[in-house]
Amino acid sequence: MEPYFKTEDMAVGYDGHILIHDINIRLEKGKILTLIGPNGAGKSTILKSITRHLETISGKVFVGGQSLQQWQPKELAKQVAVVLTDRIRPELTTCAEVVAMGRYPYTNLFGRLTEQDKAAVQEALERVHALDLAGQDFATLSDGQRQRILLARALCQEPEVIVLDEPTAYLDIRYKIELLDILREMAQQKQLTVILSLHEIDLAMKISDYLLCVKGETIASFGTPEEVLKNHVIEQLYGMEYGSYNLLFGSVELPKPEGEPKVFVIAGGGCGIPVYRALQKKGIPFATGILFENDVDFQVARALSSNVVSAPAFEEITDGQYQQAAKLLLQCQSVIDAGTPIGTRNLKNKQLLQLARDKKIPIYAAAMA
Repeated sequence: MEPYFKTEDMAVGYDGHILIHDINIRLEKGKILTLIGPNGAGKSTILKSITRHLETISGKVFVGGQSLQQWQPKELAKQVAVVLTDRIRPELTTCAEVVAMGRYPYTNLFGRLTEQDKAAVQEALERVHALDLAGQDFATLSDGQRQRILLARALCQEPEVIVLDEPTAYLDIRYKIELLDILREMAQQKQLTVILSLHEIDLAMKISDYLLCVKGETIASFGTPEEVLKNHVIEQLYGMEYGSYNLLFGSVELPKPEGEPKVFVIAGGGCGIPVYRALQKKGIPFATGILFENDVDFQVARALSSNVVSAPAFEEITDGQYQQAAKLLLQCQSVIDAGTPIGTRNLKNKQLLQLARDKKIPIYAAAMA
């Protein structure tokens, strides 16, 4: 499918100094592209360059098969709407009037709204669930309400492409989800092409059709979330020296406690995760097992412990894996039973508990840990 939006060897920067070069993006209608990367990497510079708020240093930007420079400003406003991080502070202006500013590409010289324009304002407010705010002074709104009104203003332009710079900044989790859900809905229902930057990697993974990783002088990677976010990509992108990012859960784990394990956690089936995190908070190094590799406990355990005994998914735990776990258990000062149900496949964990009893190693239930 021919892309509706694309860049060809675009270079961006300030005062002729190139910050990032060789930026090549291809987006079909109805797709969502999210820019991720550390602060100062150049995400905002890219967004401002593709919206003509900044001049590109070299390369080209195409919208609807036409170069950005070929569009007249008023016609371009019908193609591309922009929501930047700059906070507007209109005095004594209602929310409906702010949204109506999005109709300027369609109004006459006097800026008079037609019935069609008024209907577009109404529809945009309805789209962002803000009809009840129409008559309210924009200056009195909360951050979440402001973002919804600014999004409505952009939607009121009836664009083919909408560009948003950190639209979830200043928002609590409810409004983050609500705003991104609106964008996803508009992309699907109206075939709106969405380009935005986000700091929340977990949300970027969930909403995006494509990710653009911004770091250094060139684009680190561009593609679907599945293609881009492979092992340790996030740690490398953000220069994380401590802690880790779990791609499966979309969550950050703090650094694992260092040193020889003091506690052995018998876990599985998700029962171990609260115990692991409690031990991590206290700085207590631990060992754990025997975990199947498709177990949710395994995902967190390997991020928080250097001593994880695991078994392949859907297979019986072997004597060798038991012996490995038993050796670690005997080195520990105590054992925590996370409360994992024992079945036919993980019977060896029951043997580990018995070993601890035989060796008089204290055993604590997870609720007491």
